[in-house]
Amino acid sequence: MKITGYELFFVEPRWLFLRVDTDEGISGWGEPVVEGKAHTTAKAVEEMFDYLLGQDPARIEEHWQMLAKGGFYRGGPVLSSALAGIDQALWDIAGKTHGVPVHQLLGGHVRDRVRIYGWLYGETPEELAESAADQVAKGLTAVKMNPCAQLEPLATPAAIAAIVDRVTAVREAIGPDRDLALDFHGRFSGAMSRRVLPFLEPLLPMFVEEPVLPEFTRDLGAVVRATSIPIATGERLFSRWDFRDVLGDGIAVAQPDISHAGGISETRRIAALAETYDVLVAPHCPLGPIALAASLQLDFAIPNFLIQEQSLGIGYGDSSGLLGYLADASPFEVKDGYIDRLTGPGLGIEIDEAVIREAAEKGHRWRNPVWRNRDGSLASW
Repeated sequence: MKITGYELFFVEPRWLFLRVDTDEGISGWGEPVVEGKAHTTAKAVEEMFDYLLGQDPARIEEHWQMLAKGGFYRGGPVLSSALAGIDQALWDIAGKTHGVPVHQLLGGHVRDRVRIYGWLYGETPEELAESAADQVAKGLTAVKMNPCAQLEPLATPAAIAAIVDRVTAVREAIGPDRDLALDFHGRFSGAMSRRVLPFLEPLLPMFVEEPVLPEFTRDLGAVVRATSIPIATGERLFSRWDFRDVLGDGIAVAQPDISHAGGISETRRIAALAETYDVLVAPHCPLGPIALAASLQLDFAIPNFLIQEQSLGIGYGDSSGLLGYLADASPFEVKDGYIDRLTGPGLGIEIDEAVIREAAEKGHRWRNPVWRNRDGSLASW
């Protein structure tokens, strides 16, 4: 079997899909994208296919090594995300070739279903509590929220109290039998995180995500030591080498993104490395159906999995988009807060190519919001 071609599709709300074709009529799908830099990532994918065309798609590890290390410049979000989508597509082809789901090729499943969490929306405690009640009504057993929007580097006592009030309202809405995760989104300085986290400890969050920006990852250990709340990070780390230091700093949860961190191949290695530090894995995935399917395939195969992010209703456009690009949405059916094991070949989903082609005619040029502090300086979104 040989790789004969590929095609890229820019689809709303902010996604990039890749189809890889072979001379035996088997095609694989991947999702290579950096949100807000989709067109840049697409160009990197195009350059990588200078090497891939004519190659045997079954040599997934050889191609990963070549694309990751064969050039003088390595890594970073764009190159790693381009490689990630290609890697997903090659695993999809491998599974379809053998008629089995990808997790079977990774050694078989170690769990029968995967727990997911849902995002909360709103600014006031009342709005967030109402959103939490809606997610519980859908059967979810875990939710995640941003406890604040734009935040000054050292915020006022009133701002801190407002953060605590929002989280308290959600904890009261969902009760003690459900989990609540918090995403600081890099909006907090290290000092602010150390100040705020002790006030949140009585509310027992499942974890706090990205309490510092990735450029301050080397300082994460100070945050870990300042709180009993489990600390999570990883959506802006792109390789096992990027994760090496934070694992040693004592994080509790690693959050690699299967569309950024080198695909299924590298994310599985990150999970194995995390296991040696007694760290759980909660893959980051605010993306489309292909990325979610690839994440689930990994989740079924790794022993240290915790919970899966998913983008149904995540708020970056029409929340029906995740399922609208599938010919059959049943693999993503949620039961009591879980998705059952995917059993279809490859990534376990069937893409509705006609819908994707129609959406790609419109395309997108999504950009993340830009926030500013009260003095006009740039703030972290």
